[in-house]
Amino acid sequence: MDTASMDIDLSEEAAEYGRQALRAFEAAGGDELVRTAEGDAKRRGALVAPVLDGLGAWDLDPRGDAGELEAAAALCRGAGYWAVPFPVAERLARPADLDADGLLVVDDAHPAGAVEGLDLRWVAVTLDGRRSVAVARSPDAPPRTSAFVTGLDLRPVDGGGALDAALGLVLPCWTLLGMLDRAMSLTREHVLVREQFGQALARFQGVRFQLAEAEVERSGVEVLAKYALWSVQSRRDEALDDALALRLAAVEAAEVVFRIAHQLHGALGFCDEAVLSWLSRYSQPLRRLPLGLSGTRERLTDRLERRGLTGPFGDLPARAAP
Repeated sequence: MDTASMDIDLSEEAAEYGRQALRAFEAAGGDELVRTAEGDAKRRGALVAPVLDGLGAWDLDPRGDAGELEAAAALCRGAGYWAVPFPVAERLARPADLDADGLLVVDDAHPAGAVEGLDLRWVAVTLDGRRSVAVARSPDAPPRTSAFVTGLDLRPVDGGGALDAALGLVLPCWTLLGMLDRAMSLTREHVLVREQFGQALARFQGVRFQLAEAEVERSGVEVLAKYALWSVQSRRDEALDDALALRLAAVEAAEVVFRIAHQLHGALGFCDEAVLSWLSRYSQPLRRLPLGLSGTRERLTDRLERRGLTGPFGDLPARAAP
């Protein structure tokens, strides 16, 4: 791959599609969507189907067209911003060669997905590319504590899912990025209006340092998300490595961003009255499945061994030492 022609920024068309998605989700109920779905998981699909149909979401071909892959990523980010209670990324990542509605990247030992209440056909893929038909089990906990996650029963199909795994990791990271966008927005708004000792929290230097730390983490994930999307788009041999590296960075950033957001919100951030509480709770499946922080780090380390990540300049010739 000629890295000289690499452009990781989303096209203006994809960015505009993402802005339209944000407005459409807001008009459909915004923050109320997840609150309503938590009360009745079987309504998840019906709540967002009109929006996704109106956006032409299922007409996108993220596997076959670079521009549509970027639009899919922008849609996932918008869905994350509003904590839309539907696996948009997983539906968009559906395999092209199997009869399925969506794709779930799963852990070998404990396959699970946030698919409660959805009458859809799922394919699961492990990080080593083994694909299976996945059937959701009956949930053993309410959405309030499970965030719609339930176990899966798997029936093996084949072992040709390496690119499936890469795409299936990258698009949900764009959803998580949207959640980090919202967490930062909510926290900035909070510290601007909340006062302590007669002045806004935003005027305290310590608060500014915390916000800067969180924003550095969020913006770093944004750059890596664009790079990993380009890597998948280009069908690079290293696409799965790049996807795992993105996931590791996204989970690490989520730990920092949500920790700081909750600290600055105080006890309010854990109350149902605060949007941050819902956003944080429904970010958990994205942060823990298929693997959490330590498990993701271990799998990436095992894959890379001593060679490290190739990165955007891996194809450039080495420069001779003077």
